[in-house]
Amino acid sequence: MGITQIKEWYNRFKDSRTSVESEPRSGRPSTCRNDQVIAKLNAVVMRGRRVTIREIAQEVGISTFSAHSIVTEDLAIKRVAAKFVPKLLTAEQKQLRVEISQDMLDSANSDSDFMNTIITGDKSWVYRYDPETKSQSSWWKHSSSPRPKKAHQVRINVKVMLTAFFDSRGVVHHEYGPQGQTITKEYSRYVLRCLRDVVRRKRPVLWSTGTWRLHHDNAPAHSSHLIQTFLAKNQTPVLQRAPYSPDMVPCDFWLFPKLKRPLKGTRFQTREDIMAATTAELKSIPKEAFSACFQ
Repeated sequence: MGITQIKEWYNRFKDSRTSVESEPRSGRPSTCRNDQVIAKLNAVVMRGRRVTIREIAQEVGISTFSAHSIVTEDLAIKRVAAKFVPKLLTAEQKQLRVEISQDMLDSANSDSDFMNTIITGDKSWVYRYDPETKSQSSWWKHSSSPRPKKAHQVRINVKVMLTAFFDSRGVVHHEYGPQGQTITKEYSRYVLRCLRDVVRRKRPVLWSTGTWRLHHDNAPAHSSHLIQTFLAKNQTPVLQRAPYSPDMVPCDFWLFPKLKRPLKGTRFQTREDIMAATTAELKSIPKEAFSACFQ
């Protein structure tokens, strides 16, 4: 029901008229809302998704009001802003995602214990103060109660670099980088050495059989010749990871969000407080959750 029709009915009832049927009017009938015009307008929109209502109306030869009505009512199209993503993948990167996913699926289907041999890990910053999410800051209120307020705040630039590795049984190794430490190939080699020592102690079966597989990202420090030589020398198989694909990385889509969510909105005083709270949250995750993540 359009606004014009509502106004017409209102005027009729205001004049004590009871019929809502349209009466004959002088002039020629409107021809801007027929199948031919709708099809032409649809072609204009599909040809250029950024076109405005005014430009559509000018090209089709109708009013902006009619163009807007056809777009929203007849075609049921609405204008939305583009969704932000970290990076737009190229055709080659998309194909690589498919190939890596298929390889992982084939390995899991052919070996029932394949997922239990993967040790995945990554690095992430944990901040001294991280604002609450929108859902965390919401609360129930009565209709007469004032709406809660929250000031805009940003992350405080005091942070700790967390490195965590885990498998389907739980956390294998985690550590915090020294203050001011950058992610270099030398530091990455140090972390991998620590990881190997921990795997030998905590996962003796995987260590003795040499069946564990490392799953980490393609950061420059990891793809350097120093790291590749270290992994080859120690006969550490590495599972390929698709570039710019956080939805395929357990640390990104599961561990770090699950770990950081309870810490949001808390102000820590020192780096030691950040590390203590982070370690406590990391240890509180049940082992069943890690298995469910891999499944």
